[in-house]
Amino acid sequence: MNKLFDYETDFYAWALHNAQLLREGRFSELDVDHLVEELEDMGNNKPELASRFIILIAHLLKWEYQPERRGRSWKRSIDEQRSQIDWLLQNKPSLKPGLTDAATEIYSRAVKLAAKETKFPLTHFPLACPYSIEQLLDEDFYPEN
Repeated sequence: MNKLFDYETDFYAWALHNAQLLREGRFSELDVDHLVEELEDMGNNKPELASRFIILIAHLLKWEYQPERRGRSWKRSIDEQRSQIDWLLQNKPSLKPGLTDAATEIYSRAVKLAAKETKFPLTHFPLACPYSIEQLLDEDFYPEN
């Protein structure tokens, strides 16, 4: 491997070098293992989607269960998570079919975050996500208590 374009030490130079090799059709010189790894990582936005849903659900729970603390920062966070989720889904529509399962799987993490931030016990919140996917993605939905 060419040390000037080492994947481990200068990712940017490595990426530009491999792009140039592709353009020139010099396939035998490509760093195939790392290219495959990077392509797989590029297509995998599930962790980001999960993270966005955790924050969104936690803030919706806080909005609903701590109405006296509602403020612009919670609203901005809710709006930002929805915006980022929307962007991900527009650019990676193949993520859409798994949304309900994703929200179900990460709900307990969202509850832990909401409980930590509100100082409420975990049992203060519903056992299952009280919001549908439609509500989670609806920019006008803010739960009332």
